[in-house]
Formats: sequence, structure tokens, C-alpha cells
Amino acid sequence: MTPEPPQGDDSFDAILSSKREEPNAPATPPSSASAPTSRREAREQAERAAAASTRSSRRAASSRESAYPRREKGRHRGLIASIVTLVLLAGIAGGGLYVWNTFEPQIRSVMGWEEPIDYEGPGSGEVLVSIASGDTGQDIARTLKTRGVTKTVDAFLEALLDETPEPVFHPGVYSLKKEMTAKGALTALLDPESKVERTVLVREGMKGADIFAELSAGTDIPVAEFEAAVVDPTIYGITPTAPSIEGWLFPALYTFDPDLSAQEIIQVLVDRTVTALDAAAVPVEDRERILTIASVIEREARIPDDFYKVSRVIQNRLAVNMKLEMDSTAQYGDTTKTDSVWSTQAALESDNPWNTYQRTGLPVGPIASPGDTAIAAAMVPAEGSWLFFVTVNLDTGETVFTNTVEEHEAAVQLLKTWCAENPDKGC
Repeated sequence: MTPEPPQGDDSFDAILSSKREEPNAPATPPSSASAPTSRREAREQAERAAAASTRSSRRAASSRESAYPRREKGRHRGLIASIVTLVLLAGIAGGGLYVWNTFEPQIRSVMGWEEPIDYEGPGSGEVLVSIASGDTGQDIARTLKTRGVTKTVDAFLEALLDETPEPVFHPGVYSLKKEMTAKGALTALLDPESKVERTVLVREGMKGADIFAELSAGTDIPVAEFEAAVVDPTIYGITPTAPSIEGWLFPALYTFDPDLSAQEIIQVLVDRTVTALDAAAVPVEDRERILTIASVIEREARIPDDFYKVSRVIQNRLAVNMKLEMDSTAQYGDTTKTDSVWSTQAALESDNPWNTYQRTGLPVGPIASPGDTAIAAAMVPAEGSWLFFVTVNLDTGETVFTNTVEEHEAAVQLLKTWCAENPDKGC
């Protein structure tokens, strides 16, 4: 039976036309199927083609969707790789630093690298360095190395050799910095501003307790440490029979290194006293006696020339076994001290071993620290027969020396008159 020729169907033609013009349609391999022979076959064929096109589009979309996650995963993998690389590099650097810090000398030795002998930069912190009298450049170089100021001894010696003219070092304590250049250390040691000094003035006639207060104020060492340091005064080489350190702390202007202890400072003052005694030709066995006489002179006399006259009065009274009756000795042991030149009745009657109103002879020991003039006067008193003296003018220090009680009482009246006119000047 001969099939009917196809009718002119617009939809059929459109399907065939759209298949030919679709630009993105995948190429379809040649089919062995025959061309449609009826509208039904053509319709079925068109439906199959549409279904195939839909499946192809879904596969393409699926391919596009899966491509984006793959790109994200690629980025993550790249970032992780970078981090791992950085960690590895840091580990290598850290390990290298550890190896260098641990084995630097060995590495330098193997590689033939010379180690620097000097620090760089100005240094930091503060280091106190002491230079003793007689220290050589080599001594100072070793001290600087030991104290951590310079890196090596050679660094400072080289800086020293480069200095013209040759430096002169002065004993003392200097403020330097830790790990500074050798040149910087040398400059600091030659700079007077770098010297650390603690200055204390001990005045003539001061008592031990007052001296300790001055020493404490000038050195920041507690008074209690000075008091503890003199519990046994014999450790300083003073006269073994001395009752205390009183009188052995020489009056002078002192400059102390900041690292000295209380005991070392006391020793400095005692040594200065021994120097003064030796300069005055005081026999060793007479040191305590001369210091005792000199301390009374220091407290009683006001004008240097009168020191020798007061010394003569003391010697004259001792010669006739007469009580000295010096107010300074009565006031030394008085616990009710005042600023008045007049002694209280309690002080005059006090039964203590220093009170020469109650005992004949010298006090048991010094009552203050005498200076050079008082020591010299104790050794060589002026010529005279005086047995009495009294200061009649506390402003000028004018003192009247007399031989008799009547003359002395008249001089005392002069003092009373002056005090009546000047009640606020120590009377």
C-alpha cells in the first residue's frame, strides 16, 4: 500500500527548521533510521529530539555547576600550601637562629669568621665601676669586662691606645652602662660628671650620735647600721681601753664611694683620726688621753688661740688635783639637754663617769670629735698659770682667763650681763 504523501503541516516544518538553526545543538551522528513517513512518526521523532535536547542541556548545566566548586577547592588548596610554606620557612629561620645562638663560636671557628671584640651602641641601664688608686689600664679593662660594661679586655685597651694624650684615671666610683662600646666607656671614665660621690661634712665638736645622723643623711645608710657597726670599737684598731668610738670619728669633709658599708665608712673616719694623732706626734699609748683632753678643749673654746689657753687650764688643774668642773662634761651625760650655755642642776649633780663636777681628773673618755687644732693644743698647751676661764660674749667668743676665784666670779658676772641683754643667743 502506497503511503499517503505528507501534508503541508506548519508545526512539522517548524520543528525541522528549528533543529537546523539551533546554534548550540550538539552534533548528532548520522542515524540509520528512515525519515518519517507519517505525521505520527514525525511527531514522535520530534518528541524524542526534544527530550534528547533537554538531557543535553541538563548535562551542560550540571557541568557548569560542578566547575565552580572545583575552582573554590583549588583556591583553598593554594592558600593552605602558602601557609605551610611560610611555617616551614619560619621553622627553618628559627632553627637557624637557635643553632647560631648555641653554636656561634664553633660556627665562626669552622667558617673562619672573626668574632667582634666590641659592643655596638650606647648601652643600657647603669653599672657602677670602681677605680682604685694605682689601677692600671689593664686593671680597668678587666674590671669593665667583668662588670659587663665592655665585651672584651682588648676592646678597651685598643681604645686606650688610640687616646692622645695618655688618659689619667682618678680613683672613685663611676656610673657607666651595660654593654656599651669601649670608646664610650673610656669617655665616661674620663668625664667628672660620671663620678658618683656621696659627701658628708663632720664638724669639729660633734658627738657620735650626731655624726651617725650626718653619715646616714649623706649615704642613705640607716643610723642603726652605724650604731651596730661600733658595738665593738676595738675592731677599728683604737685603744683597747676606750669605752666607745666617741672621739675617734675625725671631723672633716668626706667623699664616700656609694658601695661602702657602715663599717667601712667608720674605718675611714678612725683612720683619719690616727693620721691626725700621728701628725701631732701623739704616742700610741697616749692616744685616748689626748683625744679626751682635746674633746673638752673643742667643746669649751671658741677662738683658735684660746684652745691652747684652755688646754693650759686643764693641765694646771690636773697638776694640783683640782676638779676640772667643765660644763661640757656635765652636759655630755645629761639626758635633759638644752640649748643653753648654762648647765642644769641635774646635769651638774649627775653621777656619770664624764661629769667633772663630780669626779676628779679627766672624763672616762672623749666627749666629742676634736679637730687638728684641739689635738695640737692638747699636746702643747700655752704658757700660763690660769685656773679659770669663762666666755663672756657668745657672739664674738671673747673669753676671760683668770687665776683666782674672785676674778673668775667677776668674769661670770660679765656673762650674766651679756645674757640678760641677749636672752635668745644661747643663754
